[in-house]
Amino acid sequence: MAYRLCSSPSSLYHDRQPLFNSLSSSRKLRLRNFPCSYKLNSLSPQSRTCLQITQVSLQDPIPQQSPNPNLPESPNSQYPDGKATSSSKSYIWVNPRSPRASRLRQHSYDARYASLVKVAESLNSCNPSYEDVSSVLIGLGDNILEQDAVIVLNNMSNSETALLALKFFQQKLKASREVIPYNVTLKVFRKCRDFGGAENLFDEMLEKGVKPDNVTFSTLITCARMCSLPNKAVELFEKMPKFGCDPDDVTYSAMIDAYGRAGNVDMALSLYDRARTEKWRIDPVTFSTLIRIYGITGNFDGCLNVYEEMKALGVKPNLVIYNTLLDAMGRAKRPWQAKSIYKEITKNGFSPNWATYAALLRAYGRARYADDALNVYKEMKEKGMELNVILYNTLLAMCADVGCIDEALEIFEDMKSSGTCKPDSWTFSSLITIYSCSGKVSEAEGMLNEMLETGFEPNIFILTSLIQCYGKANCTDDVVRTFDRLQELGITPDDRFCGCLLNVMTQTPKEELGKLIGCIEKANAKLGPVVKLLVEDQNSGGDFKRKASELFDSIGADVKKAYCNCLIDLCVNLNLLEKACELLDLGLTLRIYTDIQSRSPTQWSLHLKSLSLGAALTALHVWMNDLSKALQNGEELPSLLGINTGHGKHKYSEKGLSGVFESHLKELNAPFH
Repeated sequence: MAYRLCSSPSSLYHDRQPLFNSLSSSRKLRLRNFPCSYKLNSLSPQSRTCLQITQVSLQDPIPQQSPNPNLPESPNSQYPDGKATSSSKSYIWVNPRSPRASRLRQHSYDARYASLVKVAESLNSCNPSYEDVSSVLIGLGDNILEQDAVIVLNNMSNSETALLALKFFQQKLKASREVIPYNVTLKVFRKCRDFGGAENLFDEMLEKGVKPDNVTFSTLITCARMCSLPNKAVELFEKMPKFGCDPDDVTYSAMIDAYGRAGNVDMALSLYDRARTEKWRIDPVTFSTLIRIYGITGNFDGCLNVYEEMKALGVKPNLVIYNTLLDAMGRAKRPWQAKSIYKEITKNGFSPNWATYAALLRAYGRARYADDALNVYKEMKEKGMELNVILYNTLLAMCADVGCIDEALEIFEDMKSSGTCKPDSWTFSSLITIYSCSGKVSEAEGMLNEMLETGFEPNIFILTSLIQCYGKANCTDDVVRTFDRLQELGITPDDRFCGCLLNVMTQTPKEELGKLIGCIEKANAKLGPVVKLLVEDQNSGGDFKRKASELFDSIGADVKKAYCNCLIDLCVNLNLLEKACELLDLGLTLRIYTDIQSRSPTQWSLHLKSLSLGAALTALHVWMNDLSKALQNGEELPSLLGINTGHGKHKYSEKGLSGVFESHLKELNAPFH
């Protein structure tokens, strides 16, 4: 009886199913008429010469003719339905060192397979013309097998020549299942990340009446995903039922990523819930997308939950997942968690890349972790990494907020000398803010002139900073001039700009307040009357509280406390304590201020941390009155009275609230320490 040799080439079917049905490690090599058997895995890969009938398929078995016409078929080797049964297969063991093994190997499909791989390599490098491709393939001879075509196409990496090779094989062969050569060719397009070519080939399939299968759609969907075309992946996925195809868990998992990237968050999260229930295998790329989805939607705890679930499933985080998580924690303003994640990155042996440092800079910068942000910046510079404009501006904005003047100037000079980044209006805005908060008028004006020379016009943020600078330096005329410039540029004052004007009034001598009232009236129709009643008509009675209430109803929640603080400060400066108390009471009624006073059986406390100096002094005055009333009513005071001011101060401030209160309480001879 004659036998035919087989081998086990690379995987073709759905990235997981083998092209050939190879023997498993537990299957025995049987020698006819001998009682003993030998395990296949006892032989070296080079010497595996089992005599077995092979099937070449991406999905279903394909009946084949003998790859070597000189070796006759075994009568039991194949059945009419193209399926071989295990009981019909016969095997012999051949000593791999004998001359006979060498001769058999030459006639085996291993030799044929190696030659087909070389043909594929030749096709990858030849000119993309049908004549050149044909000249290479003609060398295969006239007895080309369907499995030959599959092997050649599967080993190709040039989508142009692969398409021509497919046409050649289609002319020479009548495939038992036409979809298989198409699927293998589609995988070549996927290797080349050529979704356009793959889509055209798919259209050709449909025009010729070739019905796509699960492998077709899986290949196209993963190709679209690799080419960053999530909408195309979604479109293909939703076509599958039309062709009677049922996605498997691998395809479903890929679609979590595709739907997430396409913006269909609900569908992505719905599939993820199903994935957890049915225990699909999810790859790291999909987990990264899920973390990003939760981050964009503001569900930062969801980001951490996905991360923990991923680790529980045994999926090891890669650097992309770590970077995505760092970015999410930056958005959440959770720098302490960003620190923890960064430690885990280095602990697990990953080297931080540019994206890692960028995410850390944004996280620390947004949270005003100045020391940590500056350390990351220095480390990036030491490693030769270039910052972009956004990262430079993030650092400068942080420096402006916390008063790191020298550091900001160093970063600004580094930015200008980098050769890759040019300062923009946000850059100059941060530098002008730094000088303005410090009251350095000439430096702020110099930075403004440099900005103008660069070609940028001042925006509302820059003009707001300039007004703050002039107000701090008591340059009232310059404040008015800057306000007029705002109108010349056609910029409409916003709530923050008006709040800055109001803050300037709290620093302006009483005799010059009239110069600013006109500006405030033009800037905000509700704020003007309130300020005018304080400065010019101090006997307004109930009309003042009504107009103040209308003002607070008209402005955003983010500026209400700043407005109320400034108005109370203005009242204190003008010795209008009664109106200051009215404003404080209004602030408590409208819940602009909350939890200023607290009482327990052992301690009554006054909480002033979020108040301006004038508002804090007014709150102290009200609290002392409340204590007096409590005594008059016969209430027993607790063992401890506390005033919480906070212990720090802003870098731009000369004194913190605690220092001012300490002096004030000493003047009152109050027994606080």
